Amino acid sequence: MDARIQQSVVSNLSGRPAPIRSGPFILGIDPATESPGINYATPIPGAPISAADVSAMVTAFCDAQRKPRLEYVVSTAPDLERLLLEAGFTIEERHEYLICLPETLSVPPTPDGFVLREPSTDDDRAAMSAAQHEAFGGTPEASAADVARMSRLQSRGGVAVMAVTPDGACAGGGQAVPPSDGVSEVAGIAVPPAYRRRGVAAAFTADITSRLFNRGAEIAWLEASGPDSWRIYERIGYQPTGMRLYISMP
Repeated sequence: MDARIQQSVVSNLSGRPAPIRSGPFILGIDPATESPGINYATPIPGAPISAADVSAMVTAFCDAQRKPRLEYVVSTAPDLERLLLEAGFTIEERHEYLICLPETLSVPPTPDGFVLREPSTDDDRAAMSAAQHEAFGGTPEASAADVARMSRLQSRGGVAVMAVTPDGACAGGGQAVPPSDGVSEVAGIAVPPAYRRRGVAAAFTADITSRLFNRGAEIAWLEASGPDSWRIYERIGYQPTGMRLYISMP
């Protein structure tokens, strides 16, 4: 399972607007943003990696004017962490990822007063992006790049779902990348403070996952940001499966 999840990350980063292949690494570069959460690298599962490969990968990041950073499933490159630490990288976080299969998914009812739907206009995409920024502690505003990124994800076969109130406000949303070899990552699950603890996150996470399976995906996976989200995801059928590492060069 770890290899399938890691290969899905490789495929996802390869779909960035300006991906870079550097030896055994794929750098997912998006010229529209400098965000390290979007511009990062990952190793190709099973590929041999040397200190020289790590050095070349850092140079590729510098040439692209982006911070050297990686996210990857630990077991698929067991010696890489040591090489990165020796090269001056610093561990950010370790996360246990969770997977959901069609037979384990449990879709709860949509909470009263909310409608779940895919954003179909740029105004919808802007509203959902702004809600996500607010939920993650940022300014509740969306850039043209945010809108374009979501539109591109949808056009490539990804899924985006937003929760909408009766007065048309966006109460949060999330998305899933286009499936690769039957695997897709669910990410960006976000609910602004005013709408939390009403079952909204569970409802649209399950809805995103259901849409993925209806389109032929076999495995959905995600990461939990804390105990509360962990409980939400387990309740709808996600189960912990493996470990991922976030690591970057200061």
